Amino acid sequence: MEDRTPVLIGAGQFTYRGEPQDSPSPTQLLKIAALAAAEDAGLSPAALSGIDSLAVVGFTVDAPGGGRPTPHSSNPPQSLASRLGAKPSWSVYSHMGGNSSQQLINVLCERIAKGETRLGLVAGCEFLGSATKRLTRGIGFDDWNEDLELAAPERIGDPRPGATPYEARHGLGRPINTYPLFENALRARDGRSIADHQARLGALFAPFTEVAAQNRDAWFPIARTAEELITVTDRNRMVGFPYTKYLNAIMDVDQSAGVLVASLAMARELGVPEDRLVYLHGCADAADLWYPLERQNFHSSPAMRLTGARALEMAGVSLAEIGHFDLYSCFPVAVEIGAEELGLALDDHRGLTVTGGLPYAGGPGNNYAMHSIAVMMRRLRSAREDYGLVTANGWFLTKQSTGVYSCRAPNAPFERQDPAIIQRQIDALPHPVVTETPQGRAVIETYTVVHGREGYLMGIVVGRDEADRRFVAHTPTDPAVLASLESVESVGRTGTVGPASEGQRNLFVPD
Repeated sequence: MEDRTPVLIGAGQFTYRGEPQDSPSPTQLLKIAALAAAEDAGLSPAALSGIDSLAVVGFTVDAPGGGRPTPHSSNPPQSLASRLGAKPSWSVYSHMGGNSSQQLINVLCERIAKGETRLGLVAGCEFLGSATKRLTRGIGFDDWNEDLELAAPERIGDPRPGATPYEARHGLGRPINTYPLFENALRARDGRSIADHQARLGALFAPFTEVAAQNRDAWFPIARTAEELITVTDRNRMVGFPYTKYLNAIMDVDQSAGVLVASLAMARELGVPEDRLVYLHGCADAADLWYPLERQNFHSSPAMRLTGARALEMAGVSLAEIGHFDLYSCFPVAVEIGAEELGLALDDHRGLTVTGGLPYAGGPGNNYAMHSIAVMMRRLRSAREDYGLVTANGWFLTKQSTGVYSCRAPNAPFERQDPAIIQRQIDALPHPVVTETPQGRAVIETYTVVHGREGYLMGIVVGRDEADRRFVAHTPTDPAVLASLESVESVGRTGTVGPASEGQRNLFVPD
């Protein structure tokens, strides 16, 4: 069994800061990360031709409704394999979700433990930074036109969209609209004033910026004060109340990362130095009740709690024994809920990130956690007795994957628990009845106010009708109404709901 022990042997990251017309193509970004991972493992580029398993994290532009006309390979794993000289027998491309990096490593380690893989690569990238600039500046993509006609790859993961058509019609298909609903619900649950809660958000993320400032691969290596993060200015506008721009993940980046995973026998056969080896001691994957309106509430995550507990149990360590954390941080509430479900204080002396987080280190689509794992490997190699815990989150606090790592050799064979075991517990949870046609008196359960560059766009309310059925609706666009939602705690506020004039959406008019 020792020969089949899975081990992470190398990790590579790349951040492109040059002119958009010279930016690497998506396949080139993947290759750069793969070569860097090989170098980190002490291997030559030629060793990558021996990869027998390859997993590529799905690009954001391939998400349902991605909508940006950006040429890229129709089969990213195959394109990458051909440029590495590899012929993997198992090759997959993930469905959407920020959980994908950790989930793919969990799956690959399981394959190694079962003897199905000896040397595998997991890699991903994001290229929206250059793609967006090329589109807006009228720069072509001729240098990105690689392998556009390849057969579709095998997909891995859950293909369901993150929101129902009903939710999406009301704006819940966008993270910048949906995560604020969780944040406002959490504030109301805890009874904090709006001003006090804003101060808490700044205090939470200011240390993240300090970590990013020391991260050589960070997209924004700039330390900012708590006050700077939450103060609305021309450069830091409100996006979705209560989040200013500086509290939002930034997806328009050009970043890639990859991790090489091998069996211990293969690592030694390749001559990987022992001081490069990092083991996955524990892992777990699960999803919360899938769609936002199905959730029991908007201030907890059973999937975060259960995957965290299972990963620690599998690793045979307690939370107190973890020396380093990277909690998924697309928005503050992901960190707040993640820490609460693990049992961590927000001001824990160990810190909550090793990268600086998505708003500052960079939010490369579905691949952020690969950067977390790469930095965690570096951190653990310099603290060889320590353990590190990484969480990864997909869609809207929906899909969760957790990993516990250490340079210590495991005491037991790697045995990944069937994710269905945790999933059955979550799926059995009670949840509210949802109505798409609410009518009459109602109360706000949570809400947000969405801003554009020029000011208010809309208010979104999740509420309960008189029969306690949950619904989603917009508010009137009257600036006075929207301003009141931001200045006075509106969870628990009453009003009237019914169909909007165009008939496609609901309208909630607060008292």
